[in-house]
Amino acid sequence: MSAVVLQPGKMSLAQLEDIYWREAEVAVDHSCRAAVDAAAELIGNTARGDDPVYGVNTGFGKLASIKIAPRHTATLQRNLILSHCCGVGPPIPRRITRVMMILKLLSLCRGASGVRWELIVLLEQMLERKVTPVIPAQGSVGASGDLAPLAHMTAVLIGEGEAEYDGKVMAGGAALKAAGLEPVPLGPKEGLAFINGTQFSTAFALAELFETWRCAENALLISALSTDAIMGSTAPTRPEIHALRGHRGQIEAAAAIRMLMVGSEIRESHREDDSRVQDPYCIRCQPQVTGACLDLLRQVGTTLEIEANAVTDNPLVVTETGDVISGGNFHAEPTAFAADQIALAIAEIGAISQRRIALMVDPTLSFDLPPFLTPEPGINSGLMIAEVTSAALMSENKQRANPCSTDSTPTSANQEDHVSMAAHGARRLADMNDNLGRILGIELLCAAQGIEFRAPLKTSAPLQAAIAGLREHVATLQDDRFLAGDLERAAALVRDRSLVGRCGMDLMAPLGSEAA
Repeated sequence: MSAVVLQPGKMSLAQLEDIYWREAEVAVDHSCRAAVDAAAELIGNTARGDDPVYGVNTGFGKLASIKIAPRHTATLQRNLILSHCCGVGPPIPRRITRVMMILKLLSLCRGASGVRWELIVLLEQMLERKVTPVIPAQGSVGASGDLAPLAHMTAVLIGEGEAEYDGKVMAGGAALKAAGLEPVPLGPKEGLAFINGTQFSTAFALAELFETWRCAENALLISALSTDAIMGSTAPTRPEIHALRGHRGQIEAAAAIRMLMVGSEIRESHREDDSRVQDPYCIRCQPQVTGACLDLLRQVGTTLEIEANAVTDNPLVVTETGDVISGGNFHAEPTAFAADQIALAIAEIGAISQRRIALMVDPTLSFDLPPFLTPEPGINSGLMIAEVTSAALMSENKQRANPCSTDSTPTSANQEDHVSMAAHGARRLADMNDNLGRILGIELLCAAQGIEFRAPLKTSAPLQAAIAGLREHVATLQDDRFLAGDLERAAALVRDRSLVGRCGMDLMAPLGSEAA
């Protein structure tokens, strides 16, 4: 496939999602070079001047009052990178590292950071030749940007640190050499331009936004299966109800469930003479809950699209006026709030899914399904403990959904006295999505089992296709068996979107699309 052209300030959420899912090749739009060169020239002139400018010819943070002689500015930048390589913990996934590098390119190419073009070219070539810095997961508090993670990324550009190349982890300089590249020494402000910024936090938040959106789409499909399994009503999905409220996500969620269930023999069998007046909330209020999560995720998408295109280092170069201005764009509060919002959506999608699981395994609520969805209850426990596992995962996610953005702590001798915790907020989303995928996978197993108990009645064609896709990987549960592998296989089907693809319809508009 062709490379995605990086247009600084103009990248769409759809382009970023494409880059994430298929690890797309990228190429910088070189029309930005004039702006980059102008800013670099201004920084060079400033470094040679007598006036102190933060990060150009001064120390950093609490050491900003110390003036640095011109002959030491290159050493200053190199020392900055090496001293800030203090990340700890496991390396972050390659896919997210690549998004992080791309976001840094988008920021630097705006022409307000003062770096030379050759550094941009090197970062672009590292992406092209798949030289991926090894970046420890822990160490950022989200202001003055993601300092430690970005320092580990930048270290490879100067031949330090570690990188993965050709499937092997090696010294940064060796990785560059193996790929036919040469390190580039840093000039005035260039180290600071690379490590100031929100690209680590934003890359994680974007990745988990895309993962959550995929889970949300699966939640619509699986909740339709659950509705048919317990012989629930589709009346609560009627469009008149949702038009009267007006929320886009709610309208879309109801429409998706309604479409998925068209033609279900199970549904038609109990339209008349059903003794139940209303279904429990976890069935009846699916559009309201999942739809609200869709709306929240779309709001997050708007924030993160802006942040992905932003210049977030410090100081910033205004070539039109010749000024180098110290500010605080590196503070990742917008990303921190976005991550907290994603966490809420993950927790709620999982919470209502878990209640549907509990509904299906309970014979007093499931409309005559056997206890724990086993054909011979008593001698078999069926999906009893799978439901307990879903409750455990749901509770973990509820605990992790507490906001990270409110947990500021002063750093750098109180110079950086309020921080965003965006990195914490965004990183915890990966574990939460792992939990959500497993919760939805357990619901999928329960719903498919429940529908099969309704035979000879059949569900709708799209839902039959989804069950057939599941049964290629997980057999119907008869006698008790070792279930852990089944749970993982079901979760994998949720995360890879294959069952949604089997339905043959678009369940909702893309994440970054405008309302019709």
